[in-house]
Amino acid sequence: MHKYVIRSLFAVALSLPVLAHAANPKDTEDYRWNLQDLYASSAAWDQDAARLEQQFKQIAGCNTHLGDSLQRFKSCLDLNSDLLKRYARLASYASQYHDQDTGQTAGLDLNQRSDILGSKLEAATSFLRPEILAMGQKKVQGFLKQDKSLSIYSHMLDDILRSASHTLDKKGEELIATFGMATNTASAVYSTLANAEMPWPKIKLSDGTEAVIDQAAYTKYRSSPNRADRQLVFDAFWGKWKEFERSYGVTFYELLKRDAVYAKVRNYPDSLTQALDANKLPRAVYDTLIAQTQANLPTLHRYFKLRAKMLGVPDLHYYDIYPPLVGSKLKYPIDQSVQLMLASAKPLGDDYVQAMTKASTARWMDVYPRPHKRSGAYMNGVAYDVHPYLLLNHNDDYESLSTLAHEWGHAMHSYLANKSQPFISADYPTFTAEIASTTNEVFLLDHMLKIAQSDDERLLYLGSALENLRGTFFRQAMFADFERTVHAKVDQGESLTGEALSKIYGDILKRYHGDKDGIVKIDDNVSVEWAYIPHFYNRFYVFQYATSIAAGSMFAEKVLKGGAAERDNYLSILKAGGSAYPYELVKNAGVDLASPAPYQAVFARMNTIMDQIEAIQAKRK
Repeated sequence: MHKYVIRSLFAVALSLPVLAHAANPKDTEDYRWNLQDLYASSAAWDQDAARLEQQFKQIAGCNTHLGDSLQRFKSCLDLNSDLLKRYARLASYASQYHDQDTGQTAGLDLNQRSDILGSKLEAATSFLRPEILAMGQKKVQGFLKQDKSLSIYSHMLDDILRSASHTLDKKGEELIATFGMATNTASAVYSTLANAEMPWPKIKLSDGTEAVIDQAAYTKYRSSPNRADRQLVFDAFWGKWKEFERSYGVTFYELLKRDAVYAKVRNYPDSLTQALDANKLPRAVYDTLIAQTQANLPTLHRYFKLRAKMLGVPDLHYYDIYPPLVGSKLKYPIDQSVQLMLASAKPLGDDYVQAMTKASTARWMDVYPRPHKRSGAYMNGVAYDVHPYLLLNHNDDYESLSTLAHEWGHAMHSYLANKSQPFISADYPTFTAEIASTTNEVFLLDHMLKIAQSDDERLLYLGSALENLRGTFFRQAMFADFERTVHAKVDQGESLTGEALSKIYGDILKRYHGDKDGIVKIDDNVSVEWAYIPHFYNRFYVFQYATSIAAGSMFAEKVLKGGAAERDNYLSILKAGGSAYPYELVKNAGVDLASPAPYQAVFARMNTIMDQIEAIQAKRK
């Protein structure tokens, strides 16, 4: 009943490991989010949490009485909606209070209390789905016809009724809800081991720097301009993961078994079908993505050949894929970045730009890195009666500018959905979430290329876009290929050890990177990379990054080449929120993600960018 709320808040939990940042002198109140828009204080949060606990008791009165009358049906659905909305606000405050300073015990305690409330919420509302199913479609449709105010629940009710064959009776649903807190062991073990207890190796770099190669240091030093340093970092980092291959294999296998069991319990043929059916996504979307990606690996291989040439590396290895293609000393302070972002969004119309302009000065953002602040970036837009919030770690580089545009794409999606939809249908699934962000990145690139003052500057923007396509499309599609393979094996009753998982992942890694053709050499030690990816603990999640960048690229192209109709078709997706099934929503706006067309648009865009880079290089000879 609240899958989208949980989806949004879980996306927050998957942000990157915390880094120890130095204090930024520009990190003033004006550049921090204002959590008082949510609650004036922690005491106010406590009071609202107490109200939520009371609502748990109230909704218990709906149990076994949901269909007694039209009035009872409506009052119970309204109560459920208010309960979910209150929890979304409570959870937003708790998670963001913790993220702004992860070193504070108070924030950790608040976050844990929020998790407990979420489990209680799931248990308290677990009766709704089976009771609605027991009422049957005829009775539910009869209520909808009698009271037009119930129309805000029509999509939610249709989503429940279509899942009749996959829903247990009331006792079964209560049992599953009760086990909810006991089925996340694999994810918890992974998080603890990977972020807190791994005995990370220490190395000495070529300049004499001694570094402990934990996850944060790996992210920092893997792009070192010194190739010997990069190889040293990879050998140390992946060598340590290899030592724990057996443990991570056990942990991940437990997750795969859990997903297989839940698929069987809910009468699905396999884990992938169940995961896709949550949003009524056709299997063809997933399979077409992978098939198209595999068929167009020559485009990826062209990129690697270009990378080798630009880096001056004759024999590209996996440890050579992270250094930036183009170095730059250009700076993009936050105020300038906001202005560039606003200028790039003009194709979406005056109303969109005016709303974004006002919002960007309203303390929705926590901008700068600082000690103990969560790293990475995210947007949380589920506090329906307030506004979206954005966590950034702006470093005044072009990547920070691109991240700003990406996260504000999310924020405007939530802003427009919350403005256009009632709470119950405002929050949207991941399948459409990343479309808004990737579309805005295309607009930013288009704008930056138009105002670039030199070929060096153009190369910076083109190189960044190219690397984004590699990482967000091809890499995520590769992950999706691996997930489909290993889940299928466990669904069929096969066992998997850490060594077996590394063999499967290594073979896929080599195929995608053209190892046998000498495109990129994949050393054996990096085959354990599967153990490092946290998103695998949220099943069949990452493929949506690839489908979204495909859709986003196609929508952006349509808007840039078209007019008001193309723009309005695109904006209709954002305004719809979660009021319709996402595949159908995107298809009705002109992009069918079960067809090859949007993926072909990605490959065409990537080749066009490479054409432009090669043209600049040829001009310089």
